[in-house]
Amino acid sequence: MHIAMWSGPRNLSTAMMYSFGARADFQVLDEPFYGAYLSLTGADHPMRDQILSSMECNPARVSQQMQQKPQNRLYSKQMTHHMVDGIPRDWFAEVKHAFLIRHPARVVASYEKKRESPELPDIGFVQQVEIFNQIVDMGLKPVVVDSFDIRKAPQQSLKRLCAALEIPWDPMMLSWPKGGHPADGIWAQHWYGAVHASTGFGGPEGPLPDMTRLAEQAMPYYEKLAQYKI
Repeated sequence: MHIAMWSGPRNLSTAMMYSFGARADFQVLDEPFYGAYLSLTGADHPMRDQILSSMECNPARVSQQMQQKPQNRLYSKQMTHHMVDGIPRDWFAEVKHAFLIRHPARVVASYEKKRESPELPDIGFVQQVEIFNQIVDMGLKPVVVDSFDIRKAPQQSLKRLCAALEIPWDPMMLSWPKGGHPADGIWAQHWYGAVHASTGFGGPEGPLPDMTRLAEQAMPYYEKLAQYKI
């Protein structure tokens, strides 16, 4: 089984990868199309050169990897904004899909601490809905989970997620070792500081940050998927 979890940046996506990585029956894969995305778009991201030199950047080869049957259960952390023109999607039919959503105000506030002046395509909301619609049109039934619910009640929310994905619940998902995971991409040193210091989900989130123009632009896309959350 291969579960592809789709999110934008700053969505609790790394903590979710660590949660699945804490299970003995899962391998995890960190943003396999990041190098291909940077190569195709020329996007100026932190650590761009190091990322390009650290991983496979040919989108066709990465797509082939996605279609291989994993020896164990596989959880791949997928960024929706990486799926630009030129990156194949023929592997979608071979995997089970889930979508991790987060309120845009929280995403924008977190993202702006790591990268200045983001625009709507950078935070993945539009692409998340587009990929969701494509998967539904294929006759598949993706699962949607909200990071707010996971932070508020990790065990209850993860149990629901496991049931929806048709995998057994494992309490090992509630914690992980401090300091990162061997599957981390090289970009972890820039983006993953908070989760590297953690050993589990951080408890309920506080009040919503102020809504910015960018968060308001993303809100309809978040609301579209929120109606399907488990």
